[in-house]
Amino acid sequence: MEKKIAQIIDNFAEAAKNATDSASVEKLRVAFLGKKGEISELMKDLKSAPSEQKKAFGQKINQLKKDVEARLVELTATIEQKELEALINSTESYDVTMPSRVETGSYHPITLIQREVEDIFAAMGFTIEDYDEIVDDYHCFEALNIPKHHPARDMQDTYYLDNGQLLKTHTSAAQNAIMRKYGAPLRAIFPGRCFRNEAIDACHENTFFQMEGIMIDKDISISNLIYFMKTMLSEVFQRDVQVRLRPGFFPFVEPGFELDISCQVCGGTGCPSCKNSGWLELCPCGMIHPNVLTAGGIDPEEYTGFAFGLGLTRLAMMKYGVKDIRTFNSGNLKALSQFESL
Repeated sequence: MEKKIAQIIDNFAEAAKNATDSASVEKLRVAFLGKKGEISELMKDLKSAPSEQKKAFGQKINQLKKDVEARLVELTATIEQKELEALINSTESYDVTMPSRVETGSYHPITLIQREVEDIFAAMGFTIEDYDEIVDDYHCFEALNIPKHHPARDMQDTYYLDNGQLLKTHTSAAQNAIMRKYGAPLRAIFPGRCFRNEAIDACHENTFFQMEGIMIDKDISISNLIYFMKTMLSEVFQRDVQVRLRPGFFPFVEPGFELDISCQVCGGTGCPSCKNSGWLELCPCGMIHPNVLTAGGIDPEEYTGFAFGLGLTRLAMMKYGVKDIRTFNSGNLKALSQFESL
């Protein structure tokens, strides 16, 4: 066993002299430290050594392994330094006018649909606002006519932070700030990312994008809401799209509705994206509750308005025929890179 250890030491020392580049250092590592390398074979021979000698031989083999590893580290550092110096001192020239082979990326489908909808509403006189993703309880709930301990809070599985703030569950959290910023009359949209502790499936995610829209003026009615939503959808899909309104309860609107769109993935015949109903919930909406207007500093006796929370993620599914909402957050470049190039 001692002769074998000595022989390996000599073999390694001789081989190390001939290691002049990174490739030869890697071959040296494999030859001595690899699974079938000389030291690994030596460890196998240790099993047949006399019991009283195993401990001593084992210590020698471990020390040999450490010495080899240390020497390989030294060789790698020395060779890398030499290769870098050679590259710096090289007289080789490069044609900087040659075209790059780097492929351009593409926009995320939600980015595309958000920009398109922003342009549509901007053309109809709406301002575009931004708002925080981390908000306080007042703006996310209380200013929206959802006081503490109100059962409507159970409708949204909220992510609370240790400091008492929370990840906004809907873009409606910006309503109060926008109202106080502009007053009335007012037309504004504010897109953003929302978070809920949802059970994830083909049409639900815990991280998704919405676009809140509000219009406040004198004599605003639900017919105004339907007009703007149908105009937006016809522009997005370049054709008339079938929609329906269902009664829905949302404390910040009265009356409240669910605006559904005919599923554009299956054509209304039924699929996993629409839970085989032929319809996809796109937009909770309704007339802004007087308490919300009052909290925003607007007189509900003089002004009325509508609000909607457009699901940008679901709209992108319909626009681009994406059958599973989880695709958007998957990081799957094969699925996401097929859209408009940067």
